[in-house]
Amino acid sequence: MIIPNKLKKGDTIGVVAPSNPIVGDNIEEIMKAKEIVEKDGFKVKFAKNLFSNTNDYSSTAKEKAEDINSMFLDTEVKMIWCAKGGENANSTFEYLDYELIKKNPKIICGYSDITSLTNMITAKIGLITFSATNFKTIATDETSYSYEEAMKRFVEGSLELGREEETYKTIQEGTAEGELIGGNLSLTRGMVAGKYKIDFKDKILFLEELGFETSPALASNYLYFMKQNGVFEKIKGLWIGHYEHESGISLEKIVKDVIGEEYEIPIIQSNNFGHTETKTVIPIGSRAKINTMKERKIELIEKCVL
Repeated sequence: MIIPNKLKKGDTIGVVAPSNPIVGDNIEEIMKAKEIVEKDGFKVKFAKNLFSNTNDYSSTAKEKAEDINSMFLDTEVKMIWCAKGGENANSTFEYLDYELIKKNPKIICGYSDITSLTNMITAKIGLITFSATNFKTIATDETSYSYEEAMKRFVEGSLELGREEETYKTIQEGTAEGELIGGNLSLTRGMVAGKYKIDFKDKILFLEELGFETSPALASNYLYFMKQNGVFEKIKGLWIGHYEHESGISLEKIVKDVIGEEYEIPIIQSNNFGHTETKTVIPIGSRAKINTMKERKIELIEKCVL
């Protein structure tokens, strides 16, 4: 794997918008996030098309990819932070210059729709990428938890996943070791098959979903599609994150229905990643170990920044 360099105070962070457009209140939120980050000792550089909305639902795929490629090429930029989530970050796939990215590795992060982009980059070139808070969320979260987790990982190089007081629940016992892969359930489901599929073999899969948009039945649909395409036969372990639906039905219950006892893999659950205030930073492509006998049931076992 290609491990990106740490972020240092004084470094420049590039901001791109691969998903939904930055319009309306989002503009003020992005500016507030910039203020917070700059006050913390970093410089912020906005991509050329950050505030574009050419299609009236987002900027074009080529505009988005141009921004990502440019930020990787820009020697001044040491980290790329994706502005917000949405629905169509996958539109960039065919326009990304993967060789350019491979020659200019750096931290790139985001969550929700952004995890399609980060997983694809890791799959294509072996660069460790990150599921972490989006740039906008620095300003809109009610607490500084997610931003602090990002600084812990990217600046200090911490290997902690979340914080000591957080609860990890065992759904199915066992131990496993493998590279981390995944993120948002609906987006991960979209990369199970086709031209831009990703390799699930021997991976530890982490999944979360936004209950406001995804009903239990739809989450079941996604998971069954993954099952029907052999995903759960390939992975070494499963880590379930945050999911909250008005019905009160948990992602744990849905997973148990889909998987049953058919697969002898450890399955754990925690609420420290996904569409929640508490978003730890998960390195995609980095090796981790699950051990359900331990209180902290998952740990990173290798560096994810240098």
